[in-house]
Amino acid sequence: MKSDVRAVFDRDPAARSTFEVVLTYSGLHAIWMYRIAHWFFNRKRFLIARIISQVARFLTGIEIHPGAKIGRGFFIDHGMGVVIGETCEIGDNVTLYQGVTLGGTGKEKGKRHPTVEDGVLIASGAKVLGSMRIGRNSKIGAGSVVLREVPPHSTVVGVPGRVVVQNGVRVGSAADQDLDHVNLPDPVEETCREMENEIDRLRCQLERIRKELDTIREEKERDDLARVQHTNQKA
Repeated sequence: MKSDVRAVFDRDPAARSTFEVVLTYSGLHAIWMYRIAHWFFNRKRFLIARIISQVARFLTGIEIHPGAKIGRGFFIDHGMGVVIGETCEIGDNVTLYQGVTLGGTGKEKGKRHPTVEDGVLIASGAKVLGSMRIGRNSKIGAGSVVLREVPPHSTVVGVPGRVVVQNGVRVGSAADQDLDHVNLPDPVEETCREMENEIDRLRCQLERIRKELDTIREEKERDDLARVQHTNQKA
């Protein structure tokens, strides 16, 4: 419980006091109720575990299956609409924002939900679907849909999610974690910028070719005129 409270102070600048955090943070309440439900789930008291998780969902708007495995320092900011599936495995110092789904892709059995390693940040509205691994210290941009493995120290944006930065920034402890989940690279914008640069380059080439053709045409006209004048002089 202490590590959960410490995670709030490490990653939420709005946190003012321990009493405020303990009494008013729905993400913290959902995590603590999950830990109780998980205790029952591990002892095969599945019904009571599910009842506790549903009560937590009703009170907080956050649904965490009691079968999920969650490490220390887990932080859910705001949290409304967060869904974490049964076979999810979440490491230490992971951060989720509102609307995040860690879900499956169908009716398959066994491991069907993501494994999220230490230090990962998943921004608002992102969907991580299927049994894949999100490498440590990676960031998933807001609104992204991740359907395949993400290497460690990567930044993923887009639908479907694409790795746009890898090993670009080294992330330290949870207190030093980069929580900027808005100013991420935009691959569509970068592609458009590359196309604009290519169009400018082609335009310059066409202009140079046009000038060369004009020069050749003028030289040919001068040669023709000189030839005609020479012919007239002979006549």
